[in-house]
Amino acid sequence: MASEIEILSSIIQRRRSVFPPSYTQEEIPDEFILQVLESANYAPTHKLTQPWRFIVLRKEAKHKFGLELARLYQEQTAPQQFLQKKYEALVEKADQSSCIIVLNAQLHPDLIPEWEEIAAFACAVQNMALTAEALNIGAYWSSPGGIKQLPEYFNMEANEKCFGLFFMGFHREQPRPARRSPMADKVRWIEE
Repeated sequence: MASEIEILSSIIQRRRSVFPPSYTQEEIPDEFILQVLESANYAPTHKLTQPWRFIVLRKEAKHKFGLELARLYQEQTAPQQFLQKKYEALVEKADQSSCIIVLNAQLHPDLIPEWEEIAAFACAVQNMALTAEALNIGAYWSSPGGIKQLPEYFNMEANEKCFGLFFMGFHREQPRPARRSPMADKVRWIEE
């Protein structure tokens, strides 16, 4: 039987970004989405601000959101640079996903520096990615153009900031090895 560290290391090492074109049409059960979100809640957080805030988009809501992302792309792109293919891909990516989680952070500049909130938030998203991997759910964190306009679209709080989207879906993609240089190239040991 595998030890906890072997299981954890395996999940960490096989986690990859899996993109919507690889997703199947199988719906992710609500219980799995809640597990992914619950894992986020256990990220380290200075002064227990727990800055993570999430909006889960399912069914028709994700299609409407895809249309909004496409609209923002068209609105913010010069006509000579606009690509109809990219416009359509934004809608298609939303439709291919079982769910999209909007990744927001509630910042507390009066308590701690913003970078600490962002670091805690990134840890929460990593917990989500690892939990999705453990559940055999493909996922990836995206930060498309137009996310600065999302607080208005979602009627978010004044101190909330959107840091991207977390696309999820069951998939049939084959595992692929990680491309990482050796850790020995990135560490210095000082003992005296």
